[in-house]
Amino acid sequence: MTRDGFLHILRFLHFADNSQRPDPGEEYDRLWKIQTFFNILNHAYPKFYNPLEHLAVEEVIVKFHCRVIFRQYSPKKKKRFGIKIYKLCDESGYTYDMRVYLGKDSRSATDDMTATHATVRHLTCTVEGLGHKLFMDNFFSSPRLFDNLLRHKIHLCGAVLPNRKDMPSDFRPKKLKLTKGDVQVRTRGNLTVLAWKDRRDVYMLTNMDPPPEEGNFCDDSKRAVKPQIVARYNRQHGLRQHF
Repeated sequence: MTRDGFLHILRFLHFADNSQRPDPGEEYDRLWKIQTFFNILNHAYPKFYNPLEHLAVEEVIVKFHCRVIFRQYSPKKKKRFGIKIYKLCDESGYTYDMRVYLGKDSRSATDDMTATHATVRHLTCTVEGLGHKLFMDNFFSSPRLFDNLLRHKIHLCGAVLPNRKDMPSDFRPKKLKLTKGDVQVRTRGNLTVLAWKDRRDVYMLTNMDPPPEEGNFCDDSKRAVKPQIVARYNRQHGLRQHF
């Protein structure tokens, strides 16, 4: 196919009937022009592939410079302008499910579930009860989400913000004074919260690892010894690079 032929097809490529455009309102779907095609993709992903044991939830920015109300600006990302997509992928890099961020969604939030919590639940509903291990960063992690997904036989490990709701009150940064190599642990049932000091404070949440020992752990070179929970999470960083 020639370049001009491709651009000509792209110019007229269309997935929706404009005469069926929904009226703007509370239930208005900002993705309506490609929603049918998007649903076809999401239904096909699990139909033709069973994901590996280790999964990850991550947000990605798809570069996009045209005008659209849900375009995002992320100064810390390499692609600063684009459309944000939440994805569920396995360690081979296969996308198993995805969801476009269309703006703040207060309808999915409840007293027991934040909008971010609801997004993760939506992405993982097709792997419930199968015993997968899910890794995520501190944007998604919270004790309540971990407890909820464990009831559906999904084990989790991830970085977490110390001021998240239901985190131990004594794990607030101003209350917890750590020196290099220090490890502090709190447990509740199957859930373990870990604080570790290297060059900075690191907070981890897991229900797939046994609680580590507390104390100060440095090697002969005075370098902080990495707890197993942190090492496991870092090993999965390559998984998340597929995004």
